[in-house]
Amino acid sequence: MRKLFLQYKPFFVFLAKFFFSYLLMTFVYKGYLDSYRSIGADEITKVVARNTEVVLQFFNEDSYTIEDKPGQFVQLYYKNKYIARVIEGCNAVSIMILFTAFIVAFSSKWIKTISYILAGCLIIHVLNVFRIVFLAMLLYDFPEYEHLLHGVIFPLFIYAVVFILWVLWIQKFSGYAQRNPKK
Repeated sequence: MRKLFLQYKPFFVFLAKFFFSYLLMTFVYKGYLDSYRSIGADEITKVVARNTEVVLQFFNEDSYTIEDKPGQFVQLYYKNKYIARVIEGCNAVSIMILFTAFIVAFSSKWIKTISYILAGCLIIHVLNVFRIVFLAMLLYDFPEYEHLLHGVIFPLFIYAVVFILWVLWIQKFSGYAQRNPKK
């Protein structure tokens, strides 16, 4: 059993680092969300909604947001029409947590790891804002495709970007590919 553990030690270390960091960040994030339960939408969700509003106003000045405190979401209007509500799940934090846990699990030098996590989370945030912008614009013209757009195409896009960021990390930045060249 010990020999088997030693043989697969890198895999077990990866799993331990991944699950520990994922669970820790999820627990901290849940605590953060719980602190907003009685006062409205959390600040991260409001920032995403505000960023979305700013970008939408570039395309149409009759775009705006209104916070619905009892409902804990932000209403999104495009061309003066209510299009969608921005909820906690729209802020991409859960995706950032998953992204970060994977990077930590394949961590290399801490400065490089933290820099990549910050850059990756910024990329995810910006792409998420544009995802919501394009989703709002498309829902304005094609509301009948809401399920396809919101439930399939846009999640596929954001997860594909995260996957590409993971591959880049492993191949270019983590040092793992250099330590384990192809045989």
